[in-house]
Amino acid sequence: MVAGRRFDLSRPPGSSSPPDTAAPAPRLGGRASVVLILGALSAFGPLSIDMYLPGLPALGRSLDAPAWAVQLTLTACLGGLALGQVVAGPLSDRFGRRRPLIAGVALYAVASLLCAAAPSVAVLAALRFAQGTAGAAGIVIARAIVRDMHSGAAAARFFSMLMLVNGLAPILAPVVGGQVLEVTTWRGVFVILAAIGVLLVAASAIGLRETLPPDRRHPGGVGDTVRTFGRLLADRAFLGYALACGLAFGAMFAYISGSPFVIQDIYGASPQLFSVMFATNALGLVVASQVNRALLRRLEPRAILLAALGVQALAGVALLVVVAAGGGVWGIVPLLFVVVAILGLAMPNATALALADHPRVAGSASGLLGVLQFIVGAATAPLVGVAGTGTALPMALTIAVLGVGGALSAALATGPARLPRPVASARVRAR
Repeated sequence: MVAGRRFDLSRPPGSSSPPDTAAPAPRLGGRASVVLILGALSAFGPLSIDMYLPGLPALGRSLDAPAWAVQLTLTACLGGLALGQVVAGPLSDRFGRRRPLIAGVALYAVASLLCAAAPSVAVLAALRFAQGTAGAAGIVIARAIVRDMHSGAAAARFFSMLMLVNGLAPILAPVVGGQVLEVTTWRGVFVILAAIGVLLVAASAIGLRETLPPDRRHPGGVGDTVRTFGRLLADRAFLGYALACGLAFGAMFAYISGSPFVIQDIYGASPQLFSVMFATNALGLVVASQVNRALLRRLEPRAILLAALGVQALAGVALLVVVAAGGGVWGIVPLLFVVVAILGLAMPNATALALADHPRVAGSASGLLGVLQFIVGAATAPLVGVAGTGTALPMALTIAVLGVGGALSAALATGPARLPRPVASARVRAR
């Protein structure tokens, strides 16, 4: 991006990339530290979910709970992450970014400690809901802070940089969780999550400054928030990109919630081997996010998004065919890799495009974007375990349906696609 310039992409509404801009905002600390902190904050989802995945079978045995009840703890966490975003987002529009952020992360640490002491799967599910609700502040406000500073392709590149950090969470979290299970039980995983929460409270308080000055805040109450959500949902472009995000995320979450049982119980892998396989898929996501940064120098975000979601849909359908035909684990693993890794291309662009036209309500828009993702994910978790742990077919079917739905949402809900063209061909004009 050229300082002091903007790119006129000559687009019809909702059909192409928004202008590539860096909106003036109060300066933060060093760029590297900001990327590190915001990336870690936006990683609360994978941290809260992925770290205890290797321990799900053992957790079920410890609490004498069936697979569907154990997976319900995933649903509860996702439900909390969804609700928390529609609360924390508008609060950050009203009170600024820092105070709601620090309060939410502190409550996350407390809830994580309580999860470690849960006496039953029902209590654990309730506490996981509280944990997710608190941790959502980090996710939604991190996105809003990026939107305070950037728009369009510039925002998509920044979101891709964040994935260098938050992409490490799904790589390291299950590996750390698997090793923790070597020396303690699943309860120790939640103690570690509490410690991470404490560290992020300190990092946010020291390393992040306010990016939403008082003159840009919205003092409205609940009614104003509801009306804002209504206007966002009436925006076809926002709704299309948000649904694409949610359905693509749901396809990945079907893999997240179903693969521990499929890979370990059906195919006999150890928790440690599963952790390595899971980390490899997450590494693919990180690599793809950096490929996305390079592609954005030549292609529009929407063109990359449509191609990426199309690939995910094809991989999901192929996975369903392989599972239905009785294929072995090495026919499944590569397709799961594609389903996960391709999100490194899809999510940064979909997020930037969804938030691009709503700078004055970035917190609310970020919250609504997140809630659609996590509602789909929360609904997905029980579906993949509905037939028990003896078949991978429910997981494969869910991934295929959501993958196709995500591709259709991006292609149809935002208008007809144009052929990809280099961003460099756009007319550049001085402000």
